[in-house]
Amino acid sequence: MTGDKFLRLETIEIICLGLIAFAAGTAGGVLFGQLMRIASGNKVNPLIGSAGVSAVPMAARVSQVVGLKDNPSNYLLMQAMGPNVAGVIGTAVAAGTMLAQFGK
Repeated sequence: MTGDKFLRLETIEIICLGLIAFAAGTAGGVLFGQLMRIASGNKVNPLIGSAGVSAVPMAARVSQVVGLKDNPSNYLLMQAMGPNVAGVIGTAVAAGTMLAQFGK
């Protein structure tokens, strides 16, 4: 594929929409993590909410690194993998639903 066929306005729009969706998903995960932290009486680290996007395993690793910067005794990797895998499952269900609805 040549550059003039790939690098078009539609391609750039799709990439920008993907970046916005990824940022919104991460921000929503952190906000929901904060809500869970408040509801549980500070038993849940809100950083695991940011791992809910389906970027396995990088999102969980980023949560781990950010948690370690704040508190060196934090070990969030395994707890962050749960929402990370749930994000993958949710993405697969959403993709299957969209294919079933619009794939005809």
